[in-house]
Amino acid sequence: MLNPSTTPSPQLFSPLSDELVEAVNLIEQANNWQDKYRQIMLLGKLLPPLAAEFKQPDAQVKGCESQAWLYHYTLNGQHFYLADSDARIVKGLIGLLLVACQGKTTEQIQQFDVTQYFDRLGLSGQLSPSRTNGLTALAQAIVTYTQDVGT
Repeated sequence: MLNPSTTPSPQLFSPLSDELVEAVNLIEQANNWQDKYRQIMLLGKLLPPLAAEFKQPDAQVKGCESQAWLYHYTLNGQHFYLADSDARIVKGLIGLLLVACQGKTTEQIQQFDVTQYFDRLGLSGQLSPSRTNGLTALAQAIVTYTQDVGT
């Protein structure tokens, strides 16, 4: 279990910037895979890095080929996440998931369909099987946090 001293304070969990939301729009509008890939990498750079003390084994998402960490906080029935990865593309993919889920209710997150979302963004079939598995693991971890809280 996570030690409270290695858990981010509630003040770090907040709505995402408009810049992140706009970055997702640019990915959706990109005409080819290379442009989408570049936009995903840029999106990853927009996510604030997770402080080293929070890169704890208990916060790692299992099923990711790269290292990825995820934290959750619930406030007034809304779910907020902090996440990071040691791989730039994974960090960008995390950004996509956070834009879709940050500040949403339990019901909204539990109804979230990652496959449909990535189809809409034009990313389905573009990611390697290991990236797809990691992305699915991250999406499942986001949903699991809502089940643990039950609110």
